[in-house]
Amino acid sequence: MASTRDIRRRIKSVKSTAQITKAMQMVAASKMRKAQQSALAGRPYATAMNRMLAELLPATGDFSHPLMERREGGKRCVILVSTDKGLCGALNSALFREAVKFDKDTTVFISAGRKAGQFLARARRQLLAEFSYKDAPLFNEARAISKFAQDGFLKGDFNQVDVLFTNFLSTLTQRPEVLPLLPISEIRGVSADHHGEDLGTQLLKGATEFLFEPGAEHVLGALLPHYLNYRMFQVLLEAKASEHSARMVAMKNATENANQLVKDLTLQYNKMRQALITKELLEIASAQMALA
Repeated sequence: MASTRDIRRRIKSVKSTAQITKAMQMVAASKMRKAQQSALAGRPYATAMNRMLAELLPATGDFSHPLMERREGGKRCVILVSTDKGLCGALNSALFREAVKFDKDTTVFISAGRKAGQFLARARRQLLAEFSYKDAPLFNEARAISKFAQDGFLKGDFNQVDVLFTNFLSTLTQRPEVLPLLPISEIRGVSADHHGEDLGTQLLKGATEFLFEPGAEHVLGALLPHYLNYRMFQVLLEAKASEHSARMVAMKNATENANQLVKDLTLQYNKMRQALITKELLEIASAQMALA
């Protein structure tokens, strides 16, 4: 049975842990607000680009592009977007549970985030490249990932590219999702808007017919690589918003659990101390009775 000294030491240790988790909660909350604002601010641009490309596709007729070529069989490439650090609840574990569902023999991986690279090494999956991105993702970082995937697709190293990431829905809800990247078969967005509709379905209903110079085919051919780069950029923004939201919630729960544990240990300490005092009083009273 633990002594009062052991309980005091444990109370002190738990209080120190609570102070650390509280500080981490405050830091994560600050980063969370910025990450959420960046993710939400990027969605209107994605919507506008989707609308433009959706208008372009019907105007091009039988337009074909190497990035739109559909090939049967072959390998599948998955870009796994994770966090660099832990302490964000079940965010990464839920993501990795989806990653192991891909066929080991026909799937190759590109990792974005340190945790993804570590997981793929432990799982003995084929890893083609590792990329990192900052707390505030840069477009150049997303373009590097997208460019590597596009080059591999055009060379024929793999015939399909998907992105597995954690989509930001709200501060309390983040969901692992698989986003098709290549080949480009339809124009759609990364996430749903507040009506629950895919961004790519929001076409310009009743819009005026546009004239494109030097032609719809040339404009579409130039926009497709940028479209893929920006989709990857929006994925990184959504992943960061999910990471900081999950970490803030996890640290908040950890702080509350630590405070509750301190209360329970304090109650246990007081009961044990009271029992010791009662025992000493009984011993003194018994000694006095024996001497009387």
